[in-house]
Amino acid sequence: MTTLNASIETCHWGYFDASRAPAVTIASGDEIVINSVSGGPMNLPGDGFHVPPELLEIHAAGVPAMPGHILTGPVAVSGAKPGDVLQVDILDVALRQDWGFNYHGPLKGTLPDDFTDHHHTIIPLDAARGIAALPWGLELPLAPFFGVMGVAPPPTWGRISTIEPRIHGGNIDNKELVAGTTLFLPVFNDGALFSCGDGHGAQGDGEVCVTAIETALQGRFRLSVLKHRDLSYPQAETPTHYITMGMAPDLDACVKMALRDMIKLVSERAGISRQDAYMLCSLAGDLRITQTVNREKGVHMMMAKHLIDPQK
Repeated sequence: MTTLNASIETCHWGYFDASRAPAVTIASGDEIVINSVSGGPMNLPGDGFHVPPELLEIHAAGVPAMPGHILTGPVAVSGAKPGDVLQVDILDVALRQDWGFNYHGPLKGTLPDDFTDHHHTIIPLDAARGIAALPWGLELPLAPFFGVMGVAPPPTWGRISTIEPRIHGGNIDNKELVAGTTLFLPVFNDGALFSCGDGHGAQGDGEVCVTAIETALQGRFRLSVLKHRDLSYPQAETPTHYITMGMAPDLDACVKMALRDMIKLVSERAGISRQDAYMLCSLAGDLRITQTVNREKGVHMMMAKHLIDPQK
């Protein structure tokens, strides 16, 4: 199995760019382990915590002109072509360090005018017990996932920030995408060029203050190229649910995007009319706010598989 470690050579900080050469190439259907790091020099803890040495090396190389996330990749998948779909099976997600950080400040988050001071918290993480120790004594269960998973965007876009989620995926921040789930991404370049990062130890729907428990993660993925799959926007599956997504500056627009894709999915899988699928979305679909802080906001809709796939 291929392992892609985080390093100055394999990480890109703050951007996606279709012109970036792949760090490694794998065959469709192969598994790969990807190690990530997270945060800038201002986010480091004091003594007594493990800091991955490659994070310090990346810092020493200089912070980027474009703010954003440190991503590991890209991974090219042989045979992937524009118009295909990349199936990302998230097989395992594990902590790489014993701490995370949370930050919020003025002009940031869902309430940009309500908090006038910078607030930075180092949060101890206990992988053995699966908990985060919050400052007032609460032990919060961990549910690690990668906030950013995406392919390279259309080449005509040039270099874009990692902050906004878009059609290529990117900063999706969907807490459902833990180990055992699958993400589907439209492909825009040869090889797809998959990258990930922005590790989260735990996050609520909304990620309202602008950050989750930001931390370093190791992910094990199976990357497969799907031909002749009709997919115009990222979707996902858990063992029990289908997920459609909408990303836009306006939450109403996000809702309409996620709902329209779910109507299409339900109609096709259940073999029912769009009218009946719309009704089922109202009766049994769940619209959830993914995040409200990345300029392009996010909504996802969940539909239980057993309602439209009896075999599920």
